[in-house]
Amino acid sequence: MLLLDPTGAIDDLWLKASDRLPEAGRALVPHANLDAALKTGLELGVEVPNTLDPRDLRPHLGRLAMISVDFPGFADGRGFSIGRKLRADGFLGRLRASGSVISDQFTYLLQCGYDEVLLPDDMAARQPIDDWMNQLGHVTSGYQRGISGRHSILDQRRPI
Repeated sequence: MLLLDPTGAIDDLWLKASDRLPEAGRALVPHANLDAALKTGLELGVEVPNTLDPRDLRPHLGRLAMISVDFPGFADGRGFSIGRKLRADGFLGRLRASGSVISDQFTYLLQCGYDEVLLPDDMAARQPIDDWMNQLGHVTSGYQRGISGRHSILDQRRPI
């Protein structure tokens, strides 16, 4: 797996804890195990499917240090909306896109509030890090308003 942020490849500091929680440190747990994990003193991250209603995480946003949103296919845009909604709800931790995303989507992910992208090995082999880094700054407009307050294409078309 390759983990990228706007600076390039980075180390993954999160221990994936699908079955058993560690005694200390950071743990990335499936959404189904979140309630049990919240009872620990661990620094928590949660993996969520792109079908999750982000409002379900609202009560826990202050306790979560990272949220990893699954992108099962690069043509499925629900993860973009989830990221934007989580940021609008006040989530300040790390936001990770995990799965089938392509380098062309990197700037859009960042505009929706994502901090990093975790790619499966097969996708990372087809998309070198340089492809990802070269995408930064290529996209200057979008159809959604960005979390940074940037205007959408439709906003830009309105007469002043």
